[in-house]
Amino acid sequence: MTSSRVIVCLDVDQGRVKKGVRFQTLVDMGDPVELAARYEKEGADEIVFLDVTASVESRALTLDMVRRTANVLFIPLTVGGGIRTLDDVNAALRAGADKVGINSAALTRPELLTETACAVGSQCVVISIDALRNERGWSVVTHGGRRDTGRDVVAWAKEAVSRGAGEILLTSIDCDGARTGYDLELLQQVASAVTVPVIASGGAGRAEHLAQAFTHGADAALVAGILHDGSTTVTALKDHLRSAGLEVR
Repeated sequence: MTSSRVIVCLDVDQGRVKKGVRFQTLVDMGDPVELAARYEKEGADEIVFLDVTASVESRALTLDMVRRTANVLFIPLTVGGGIRTLDDVNAALRAGADKVGINSAALTRPELLTETACAVGSQCVVISIDALRNERGWSVVTHGGRRDTGRDVVAWAKEAVSRGAGEILLTSIDCDGARTGYDLELLQQVASAVTVPVIASGGAGRAEHLAQAFTHGADAALVAGILHDGSTTVTALKDHLRSAGLEVR
């Protein structure tokens, strides 16, 4: 049995970790370098570093902060936000990232996924999909949930994998920051449609929510706010999952 992963997300804006509800009303949560080191010590399996305003502000990823964060970590680091070209991918990897998360740029030019996979390997390519529920299912949105592309989430997930994505970071905008649990229906539909690992994101409020994600197809669960504000720890989450009979690293 493959062990499930607990991944901590650092949403970074202007050099600080921020967290809000549905990508809005961001509140300062601390220094990304200090938080990354703390979460690794607690047992996080990976860190995701997202420059949350890079796409909105049409600017490049903040590489200095990526470099400083990577320097304190031994666990894998995924970096996203403002990745538009293969040059951006290479710059992020040179700064210390192990994987790159691509979102808006892949929707504009899907060939970027194939180019990146051919250059650095599919294992380094994470397609980041932000999903918003509608009357037909879920629509892909970009720019922090501000722009609805009109594209179906499940169809886009399948296409992205066919083009070279080796992992999917699936975020429910509806659940993000609400702490009421992941969108399990969304998660199950995407996980059953693709052959690559799916990371559940958006909505974690307690350990039971992670357990639900793992039993609905997630290979990993992303956690942020409940760690940043001290509601729980990675250690406590993993202890609970083990006690529930789930295999975690």
